[in-house]
Amino acid sequence: MSASSPSVASAASASPDLPLSELAYQTLRGKILRCEFEPGVKLKMDSLQRELGYSSSPLREALNRLVPEGLVRADDRRGFWAASVSVADLRDVTRLRLMLDIEALEESMQVGDHEWEARIVSSLHWLVKIEAQAQAEATVNGGGPLTLYADWSLRHKEFHMALLSACTSPKLLTMVSGLFDQAERYRRLSMRYRKEPRHKAAEHRRIMEAVIGRKSAEAVALLREHTSRTAENVEAAMGKVQSLADYKKATGRTPD
Repeated sequence: MSASSPSVASAASASPDLPLSELAYQTLRGKILRCEFEPGVKLKMDSLQRELGYSSSPLREALNRLVPEGLVRADDRRGFWAASVSVADLRDVTRLRLMLDIEALEESMQVGDHEWEARIVSSLHWLVKIEAQAQAEATVNGGGPLTLYADWSLRHKEFHMALLSACTSPKLLTMVSGLFDQAERYRRLSMRYRKEPRHKAAEHRRIMEAVIGRKSAEAVALLREHTSRTAENVEAAMGKVQSLADYKKATGRTPD
């Protein structure tokens, strides 16, 4: 491992007490979720060592941890790849999210207390605040789609997890969190090919109001619509990407 590596230095300074395998895991996981490693690309050990500054041992341990999360594919003889993406997988992730998120939401509305409500209100406040800041920066300086902003993505997940956080099943919440991350990977990939960002503040506020008001049927319907609409937009973007790839393969050039 190179002691002067920027990746190792920044990760270690942020979490000085974590073992190298954990730092490598967090670094790799973040890069895969942000699509900094393209879906389906081979994760070559020597390249990872040079780029990230970790030795092969913590990298291999980290990669093996990412396999059961569905973010890395492994072959004992050939190595590791960033998990590929497909419409079928997106639909499967969405189906599971709708099943598990709704179960966790319904229980949260039944047993949630004032602290749970406060977590929801606070998380939405920060999400709206960071969304306004990002939009203002994009207006002044130009910038990518809103969901590519790291701070927004973090606050977005915090809001969705706050909605479900009164659920009494830790294993269910762990599964919900992992599926959210897989969906986030699809969102980030698709936003590269969408011209207009989708502003979700009004949707999030309606969900919050229904949830805190214990309007179970309305809250479930709003969350289902919110999640399904995101998946539909991502699927449409993936279709455009495939059409461009087919065109380029057939003609050897990119359409005007």
